[in-house]
Amino acid sequence: MAEQLRVLLADDEALLRSTLRLLVDATPGMVVVGEADTGAAAVRVAAAAEPDLVLMDVRMPELDGIAATARITARPPAPRVLVLTTFDLDDYVYRALHAGASGFLLKDVPPAQLLDAMRVVAAGDALLAPSATRRLIAEYTRVSAAASAAPPRRELGMITPREREVLVLITRGLSNTEIEQSLHLSRSTVKTHIGRLMSKLAARDRAQLVIAGYEAGLADRWG
Repeated sequence: MAEQLRVLLADDEALLRSTLRLLVDATPGMVVVGEADTGAAAVRVAAAAEPDLVLMDVRMPELDGIAATARITARPPAPRVLVLTTFDLDDYVYRALHAGASGFLLKDVPPAQLLDAMRVVAAGDALLAPSATRRLIAEYTRVSAAASAAPPRRELGMITPREREVLVLITRGLSNTEIEQSLHLSRSTVKTHIGRLMSKLAARDRAQLVIAGYEAGLADRWG
């Protein structure tokens, strides 16, 4: 992460963008480098301003936040995307994570928590609010299965048995420290396994590994 975190605000509500700009610009080490009121504008501004982090609304005109996230994260060097949503069980958020977002927060989150989350996501660290994220994805997959439209299951034939064990625990939302304790591994070994999983599964961060775990049916292995 750069010394100063460069942030793009993408939301169709002008008042919310203004509030976020005041918050971000008043925070040492952060600066707003652009704003967008549509998904299409977010893609254009991201390409021009090259932010480190995008705060992305889900429902926007012209191009929704899901499609905008997919386009933004597909172009290197891709910024991290943190989705802001109104509902914590919004299936749009699952799709946004699948499209390349690194996490999500509710729009009514306290300012201090939002700033902390921005730093975590920008640094590529652990998935935000893993329990809430698991609940959201579990609800989405449950509803999809009930509608006879189960999400695709990703093949994991290229990963080792130990990597599969690590992925199961990541899908359950465990931290690196918890994985170390559960599998009796060193910190460096856990990090090595996670790095290899990201490479083999083409995952940009921990959020994408959670998605891969769900698509592979590893959530069924919870005990």
